[in-house]
Amino acid sequence: MSHVGVPRGTVRKRRLLALLATGVLTIPALAGCTSSDRVTTVAIVVPQDVAAAGRDLVADGGTVNWAIDAMPTTFNAFQADADATTTRITGALLPTLFPLDTKGTPRMNPDYLESAKVIEREPKQVVLYRLNQQAVWSDGREIGAPDFVAQWRALSGRDSAFWTARNAGYDRIERIERGKTDLEVRVTFAKPYGDWRSLFSPLYPKQVTSSPTAFNDRARITLAATSGPFRLRSVNKRAGAVTLTRNPHWWGSPAKLDSLVFRAVKPQDRVQALVGGKIDVADIDAAAAHRIVAAARDKGGNGQPLTHGPGSEIGPAAALRSWALAHGSDEKAAAAARASREKTRKAAEVYATEQDGLRAYVVRKSLEPAYTQLALNGGSGPLADERVRRAVARALDRQELVDTVLGPLGLPAAPLGSHLALAGQPGYQDNSGALGEQDTKKAQALLADAGWTLGGATKKKSDGTKAGSKGEKAKGGEHGKAETADKSDDNKPGDDNKPREDEDTSPGHVLAPAPAAAVQSAALLRQADAFTSARAVADTSTAESARGKVTGQNRGPGGAAGAYAPMGTAAPAAPAKAADSVRDTLGKDGKPLTLRFVLPSGPGSESLRAVGEKISAMLDSIGIRTEIIKVADAGYFKDHVASGAYDLALYSWPATAYPATDDRPIFAKPVPATDGSLLVEQNYTRVGTDHIDQLFDEALSELDEGAAQDLMKQADARIWAAAASIPLYQRPQLVATDRKLANVGAFGFGVPHYQDIGFKKPQAAGSPANRKK
Repeated sequence: MSHVGVPRGTVRKRRLLALLATGVLTIPALAGCTSSDRVTTVAIVVPQDVAAAGRDLVADGGTVNWAIDAMPTTFNAFQADADATTTRITGALLPTLFPLDTKGTPRMNPDYLESAKVIEREPKQVVLYRLNQQAVWSDGREIGAPDFVAQWRALSGRDSAFWTARNAGYDRIERIERGKTDLEVRVTFAKPYGDWRSLFSPLYPKQVTSSPTAFNDRARITLAATSGPFRLRSVNKRAGAVTLTRNPHWWGSPAKLDSLVFRAVKPQDRVQALVGGKIDVADIDAAAAHRIVAAARDKGGNGQPLTHGPGSEIGPAAALRSWALAHGSDEKAAAAARASREKTRKAAEVYATEQDGLRAYVVRKSLEPAYTQLALNGGSGPLADERVRRAVARALDRQELVDTVLGPLGLPAAPLGSHLALAGQPGYQDNSGALGEQDTKKAQALLADAGWTLGGATKKKSDGTKAGSKGEKAKGGEHGKAETADKSDDNKPGDDNKPREDEDTSPGHVLAPAPAAAVQSAALLRQADAFTSARAVADTSTAESARGKVTGQNRGPGGAAGAYAPMGTAAPAAPAKAADSVRDTLGKDGKPLTLRFVLPSGPGSESLRAVGEKISAMLDSIGIRTEIIKVADAGYFKDHVASGAYDLALYSWPATAYPATDDRPIFAKPVPATDGSLLVEQNYTRVGTDHIDQLFDEALSELDEGAAQDLMKQADARIWAAAASIPLYQRPQLVATDRKLANVGAFGFGVPHYQDIGFKKPQAAGSPANRKK
C-alpha cells in the first residue's frame, strides 16, 4: 500500500519499496501494551495468516475478485516496468519451478518437476531438470527443452534486441540441451552459479521468448500460452479487470474456483469496494483494517449507536451545546447548528451502513517479506567520512524505533540484524554487533575524532589544516589514534581476524576519508570478522522462548497474531528531546554539522515521519542537526534517493532467497564511469568495499549452500561495519478477505496456491448457505 519504488534495472528485478507509513491499529486484544512493557526479542518468525483449510473443506465453484492497484502494464515479468501486479497474475498462469515456502526457502514444485539437481561440478557445473511428464502448456504442447533454450537466449544479454530488465544467472549459462529423453533438460554453466534455482521462474512458452517482437510487444498485452491452474481468458482495460478461468489442461489438483478476477481498485477506494461486494480480497491500510475489526466487534450491538465514526467524538457537553444552539434564539447560529447536526447524522448513518457491510470480511495479518532501513548517503558531505556514519549509527536506539512501529501492534518487537536475510530464513544471523550497540559517548568520540566539535560552527580554521584532516593525522595530533574512538571492550577482534592488507575500504573515488578513518575502518573490519567467527558457534535457539504472547482477530490455522498497521492511522508522538541533549550543534571550520533528512509528505506517511522525528531527536542528542525535508511521494525515490539528493532517508528492500544474486547490486562498490560520474547500480548509499564485492562473487559461484550462507554472513558483517545502511524492522502486512474464503490472505514469505483458494463448504463456514458469485 502506498509504496515508492523503481525496478532494479538490469539485475534480477525485485520491487524496491519505500515505507510510507506504519500506523497504530487499536484492537481490544492489544489493550495494555505500553512502552514500559518493552521486551527485546530475537529472530521471531510470524507465520502467514491465510485461513488454511484442506481441499476437502473447500467448495467447488465460485468467483473471487482480487483487488490490484492498477491494470498490469505488461505480462512479461522480465521487463523493466513489470511490478507486483505482474507477479501476482503470472503466478497463477505460468510455471514457478522453485516457489518460496513460508520460511522464504525455495522448494521444488512437483507440479512441474520430478527432480532438479547439480549432477556435475567439474569441469563445469551441470544441472539436470527432469520434468513432470504430465506438464503441458494450455495449447496441449509439452513443456520441454525448447522453452528453456528460448528463455535463456532472450535473457542472456547477448542479443540486445530483447528488452530485458535482468540477465543475472542466464549470462553464466554455456548451453542448454535435451537429455536422454524429452522430459530431461540439461543446463551447462560456463561459470559456477550457486543461485541456479532462481532461473526459469516464471518459465514462459517459447512462443513468448523466441523472438524480440513477441517478447517486447505481444507479451505486454497477452500470453500466447500458459501453464498453471488457471488460464488467461480476457483483459478488459475499460472495466479494469483481468479474468482467469480454470485451466482444463491442468494436470495437478484442479482449481476450486471457476474463475479468478483481478480488479483494479485504488487503495483509497477499497473500503467502498468491499462494502459494495465488488472485491473479496484486498491489501488494505490500517484505517480500513480498524473499521473491519470494529465492525466485527460491534456485531449484535442491540441498536446502540456506534462508539466510532462520524459524531462519535462529540462528548455530552458538546452535544448539549450543539442542541442549545440549534434551538436558540439566534436564527443564523441555529440554522448553522441544525445543518451541522443533520450532516453529522447522515454521515453517521452512511458509516453505520458501511460497517454492516464490512462485517462480511476479516483482516488477515502477517509480516511482509521486506525490511525498512535508514540509508546514509556516503557519496558526499559529512557522511562521506565513515566516522560520522558510525557516529550516526551508534546514536540510534533501534529498539525504541522498532517499538514505535511494532510494539503497539502486538508484534514481537526486535530490530532486524541482517541486510541479507530476514528472521526465519536459513541464512539469517544478527550481525549488528559488528558495528556495535547504541552508545552516545562512543558516538560523540567518533565525531570529535572527525573534527566536529562544540563551537566549531563559529570557528574558522587558522592554520590551513582542518581538524581531523589528513594534515593533522600525519602530524600525530591528539586524535591521531582513531581506533580508540570506537574500541569496544566486548568486541575485541582476535589476531587471526585481520583484514587483507590490500583491501580498499573506501566506497568510491568520490569518497576520501582521512588516514585515521582508514585505521579505524580496519579495526572495525577486524571486529566484524571476529563477530562473524564468534557467531558461527553461538547458540541462537532462544528465539521461541523470547517471543511475546499476542492475540489476533479471528485467528485460524497458521494465522499470525497481533494487529498490523502499515499506513493510514494516527502516528505515535515524537519523543521529547533528552534532558542532557547537546544544546549547541557541532561544527567544523565554521560550518555546522547538519544532515538533510528526506521524507515523503503524502497522507499515508504520518508514522514514517514520526520515526524520522525520533531519529532526528536521537541525533540531536549527540550534536547533529537534521534538516527534515518533506517531498512529494511521486518524486521521493527518483528525485532524491536515486539521484543522491539526500543525507538520510528511509526506504525498504524486499527479502530474497538469493542474496548473492539479488543483493549484490544494492551493496556493490560504486565505480567511476568514463564520463567521470559514478556508477552505483542500486547502491544508493554510494558506499561499498572491494572485500564485500569479493564475498558476493565467491558466494555466487559457491555450490555448497552452507558455505554460500557463511560467505553472505561475512558480507553482512562488513556491510554493517561500513555503516551506510541500518536495518530497522520488517514491514507489516494487512489483507482483507471474505470471511468464507479459505487459503488466501497474508502470505508472508510464501506464495499463493491458487488451485486451493475457494469458499468454505457450508458446514466449514458455519452458515446454511455458501456464497458464490
